[in-house]
Amino acid sequence: PKIRSLERLSLIEPFNHGYMITPVGKILATKIGDFVMTIGEIMKHREFWAGHDIEGIPQPFLYEIGDLIGSDVKFDTTDNMFHVYTHFVTLLQQAAYIHGISSVMSPQVADVLAERVIAGVPVELIVSRNVASGLKQEPFASKIQQLRPYGNFHIWITDEPLHLGITVTDKHLSLGLNSRANSVYDSSADLYSGDPKARDWAERLFRYYRNRSVPMPLE
Repeated sequence: PKIRSLERLSLIEPFNHGYMITPVGKILATKIGDFVMTIGEIMKHREFWAGHDIEGIPQPFLYEIGDLIGSDVKFDTTDNMFHVYTHFVTLLQQAAYIHGISSVMSPQVADVLAERVIAGVPVELIVSRNVASGLKQEPFASKIQQLRPYGNFHIWITDEPLHLGITVTDKHLSLGLNSRANSVYDSSADLYSGDPKARDWAERLFRYYRNRSVPMPLE
């Protein structure tokens, strides 16, 4: 009965003593697959998504968060208050390239990024206008001047509001968001993944913002 019902709906059709999915059926199957992946991701990491401002993610990418189902979430704990930061630094140290979007910046992360640039790793950062202004002050200004001769280092400025932090490399992605409780960037929880589909999602998001950004002069 189920086969007959699918056949009446033009979702399958007879083929070589069996059945094959029709073009219309393929469209529906794709949408069902997207729905299942989206529900699976939201349920798998419901504490992370429920506690953070997901509206900081542009809508087209928010509707594709099913691509992140192969990810894990890391939290700081009372036993290890630097768990997220330590894991993030390891991610940067293993990277063959680094693409980042940041609404905040810390001197410690800036030091690690500077080391990677000097080591020859291509680094591109997209920052908000406010963060760009902060980078012109110490302790960041002198670090940027140190990196001026390196052609593998670029900073882009966007006037669009940034309510997220994302880093994508050839091996991993890291995603952090603002807390819903206070609208401040939550550095104690990040979603991490080495899954190629998740990294592709993050790389598309990086290009989305880079296409809406302008280069920051390093002088």
